[in-house]
Amino acid sequence: MNKMRVAVIIGSTREGRVGDAVGKWFTGRADARDDIVLDVLDLVDFALPAALPEQATPEMKRFAARVDDAEAFVVVTPEYNRSFPASLKQAIDCAYDEWRAKPVGFVSYGYRSQGLHAVEQLRSIFTELHTVTMRDTVAFNLLDGTFARDGTPFDTDGQGQSVTTLLDELTWWGLALREARTARPYVC
Repeated sequence: MNKMRVAVIIGSTREGRVGDAVGKWFTGRADARDDIVLDVLDLVDFALPAALPEQATPEMKRFAARVDDAEAFVVVTPEYNRSFPASLKQAIDCAYDEWRAKPVGFVSYGYRSQGLHAVEQLRSIFTELHTVTMRDTVAFNLLDGTFARDGTPFDTDGQGQSVTTLLDELTWWGLALREARTARPYVC
């Protein structure tokens, strides 16, 4: 069976962010699996416009093509003021049909709430895009002392198990939806 193509989207573009370190930590654990292949889409690497133009720009098309190529997604998101960053919403809106009938998982981080307010809002948006969001997440509290000075999370048994659980669910749904998309077109 072909490996499932998973896009890991790093949602923060803020200077001084820890999202890139959290994303590297996650992909380091996910790379150990033999049933998936990862494609990291760090939003700092895309020059997406601040306002959506009437016609998609080349960068918007490049992002949408990577979304289209993926069979599943893991969104790495911070929580800023009980929500997710505007850069992530802008990127999500650069694609539409490309998201359909694919699973989405979340790795979140924030203060005290571990970014879970952002995840709950993202679930609503991804439901509108006809995706299936995973129940289990990987979540970090930036105040609990589990981060190195560079923003990298320290390994803990609980977080490692959370990654396994998330990827097991994502893979199950990804394979089921791959077969479904092959058997029949998704309803529009």
